[in-house]
Amino acid sequence: MDETTLKFSENHLWIMEMGNTARIGLSDYAQEQLGEIISASMSDIDRFLEHEETFGEVESQKTVVELASPVTGTIRAINESIIEDPSLINVDPYGNGWLIEIELDDPEELDQLMSLDDYEVFTEE
Repeated sequence: MDETTLKFSENHLWIMEMGNTARIGLSDYAQEQLGEIISASMSDIDRFLEHEETFGEVESQKTVVELASPVTGTIRAINESIIEDPSLINVDPYGNGWLIEIELDDPEELDQLMSLDDYEVFTEE
């Protein structure tokens, strides 16, 4: 995957636009900070999420992190592979380690998110 096409939230989630849906995952920076992820749980398919509403959590040996949606929309898919094997988030955060797919309620919300360059500056601060 070309990470330069992704958008990033201040909550360290990436989002990839796919027409009227988007795939969301945990950034490489975030998974590095968390360390080994030992469990992941996600909300149900067809659940409507407001911007910044919690849709799941990941647990590492260090902490539990709630995941807040960077956009408004309806969950259309959950990556069942990360429920069974949460280490996929550590191994391949921008590929097989994605979390959910959401049908976008307002695609213009994507314009509020950071580019990869902006996100890299954000994580250095």
